[in-house]
Amino acid sequence: MHENITLETGDFDLEERQALRRVAGLSTELQDISEVEYRQLRLERVVLVGVWTTGTAEDAENSLLELKLLAETAGSQVLDGLIQRRQKPDPATYIGSGKALELRDVVESHGADTVICDGELTPGQLRQLEETVKVKVIDRTALILDIFAQHAKSREGKAQVELAQLQYLLPRLRGWGGNLSRQVGGRAAGGVGIGGRGPGETKIELDRRRIRERMAKLRRQISGMSTARDTMRYQRQRREVPAVAIAGYTNAGKSSLLNRVTGAGVLVEDALFATLDPTVRRARTQEGRLFTIADTVGFVRHLPHQLVEAFRSTLEEVADADLILHVVDGSHADPEGQLAAVREVLADIDGAKDIPEIVVINKADAADPEVLDRLQRRERHSIVVSARTGKGIPELMALIEQELPRLDLEVHLLVPYERGDLISRAHKEGEVLSVGHVEDGTILHARVLPSLFQELERVGKPVERVF
Repeated sequence: MHENITLETGDFDLEERQALRRVAGLSTELQDISEVEYRQLRLERVVLVGVWTTGTAEDAENSLLELKLLAETAGSQVLDGLIQRRQKPDPATYIGSGKALELRDVVESHGADTVICDGELTPGQLRQLEETVKVKVIDRTALILDIFAQHAKSREGKAQVELAQLQYLLPRLRGWGGNLSRQVGGRAAGGVGIGGRGPGETKIELDRRRIRERMAKLRRQISGMSTARDTMRYQRQRREVPAVAIAGYTNAGKSSLLNRVTGAGVLVEDALFATLDPTVRRARTQEGRLFTIADTVGFVRHLPHQLVEAFRSTLEEVADADLILHVVDGSHADPEGQLAAVREVLADIDGAKDIPEIVVINKADAADPEVLDRLQRRERHSIVVSARTGKGIPELMALIEQELPRLDLEVHLLVPYERGDLISRAHKEGEVLSVGHVEDGTILHARVLPSLFQELERVGKPVERVF
């Protein structure tokens, strides 16, 4: 039934994801916005608002356009977008009290139920803005966390996202009504004395304690899961297989590139943060040399620090790589901004900035040739490809071959026929220069890894002694 379906874009995963979609207008209105749980954000009809503090007007518009794509990925319908020019965000309402009233009028005229702000708001800013506009207000960080919660599939990914959500939620917990009152007795209780004391912890304090306990449990779970990842990574390092990591902006085409190079069949979707769980696959260079290639989580401007912290074990795939393929969308309005945003996150990962990097300018089939030329002049160590059409992929593989750690140990030995397994390993793990067959065995001339070199030295005989 599925014989005509290709695995190039992870069709089965894509079909499963699209099987359940939000339907606008079918949610029950809540009288008190405090009743909306954090992980059940209703993102249906939204108005976007941003504060332009630095850069050009085009930069501000690109940032709001990206927020629109994030909102649509989360399943919402964007009705309008507003930008406020200020030297810095207002400490009380983010956009200022006057603009907040104008925003309320815009929300009412459009019938919106949510306002999304292009920045991370303080708990005070969120509350003040909500009281003014009378609808739910969330910030960019909450929006990204919501998308991650929707797209996480693996046990490790779900735990990492939940930890990031709780880190974000903890300082933003609110008490309502009597929940905020401090429980006291004696003279402090107005002379009520015995019987005037409350039950002890207030509900908000109880919630905070439970969240901290849950965060501690999640950290232990993630630590245990990262042990398995470390073990697999150690096995690859022990076998001395070179590692390549694909990093880059979200929706730049990292998964498409992985599929094109390895035929991995991982999910590909034109959406932000479509894939979160890292995928490691084997590949071979044009000379037949084996290496591993890992697809990592996508980055974005102002990636929430909670996510960077929670996904640290996943991002270590980048730190342990021998080569980074930094994928950038050549058809994007601001590819230089994408490059800078990714490098800002990589700078926070220990050891990542010292790893050799190839800038892979993707989507060449849809990009402006002038933009591609500009990027290649700016990024000297770069290559233009199209993961969709396959253009530039052979050149990329040749460049990967050139940049991988060299096989420094050269052997020229007579290997007995009964140790044909070592000849096979030389073909798989090394670079075979020539093979000859004589009566006593196989004459192997190759460049190999240190572990294989030691075994060959132990069982083989120098060619000079044979003749």
